[in-house]
Amino acid sequence: MTPSAKPLAQQAYELRQAIRQQAHTGPTSGLATGTMQGNIVILPADWANEFLLYCQKNPVACPLIGVSEIGDYHLPDLGKDIDMRHDVPEYYVYRDGVKVESRANIADLWRDDLVVFVLGCSFSFENALSQAGLTPRNITEDVNVSMYETTIPTTPAGRFFGNTVVTMRPYTPKDAIRAIQITTRFPKAHGAPLHFGTPEDIGIKDLNQPDFGDPVSVKDGEVPVFWACGVTPQVAVRNAKPPFCITHAPGKMLVTDLLDTDLAVL
Repeated sequence: MTPSAKPLAQQAYELRQAIRQQAHTGPTSGLATGTMQGNIVILPADWANEFLLYCQKNPVACPLIGVSEIGDYHLPDLGKDIDMRHDVPEYYVYRDGVKVESRANIADLWRDDLVVFVLGCSFSFENALSQAGLTPRNITEDVNVSMYETTIPTTPAGRFFGNTVVTMRPYTPKDAIRAIQITTRFPKAHGAPLHFGTPEDIGIKDLNQPDFGDPVSVKDGEVPVFWACGVTPQVAVRNAKPPFCITHAPGKMLVTDLLDTDLAVL
């Protein structure tokens, strides 16, 4: 059975197993297409309520699709045998708001007071775009998606605040309108774009210098289209300075068994 012929949940499970065994360490865009991918924030329980409120106040940038019990690294509602200590290709570790290391697993860092937050990811609507003939440039060029910190503020909650991070995919104006229509159906994957056209209007000075991820080509007649991104909480973590926090590395997500259509608005 070819990978594309396997049930999507099986593809997602096998990809997580490959990640757990460090056989796959790269970005997850374009993999297990049709399943929901998630951004990760792991915080001590005494910071969890503030971060939950931050997500609730910023549902476009931080659309929650799962929260663990305190100290539980399993998320059975999101997928078979998920183990949050191992099932992300790369983790970032923050101390007092400063990224101090990246690592392939966090087994030796796990604590009984940690809470896992899983936020929807724009990778989850890329399948719908591709099916409509609008395959994102990061997929066709086999690179990580371009991500930029903007001047668009989020709504603060407790100690969490900061500007919105966006992903960028270029399209012709006609295709951009179609992409807007398609992605609006996926609010748990950030939904419709926040902006398209002039990058400087949202504080982006150079498309060839993304803050995270890789640059992609923008062809003649195309405009950049910007969606909210689940890396936004990493800016908020940097500002809030919790004593300890773990996130995914940008572009390297948790792949769940949920289908992107399960969370679509028809």
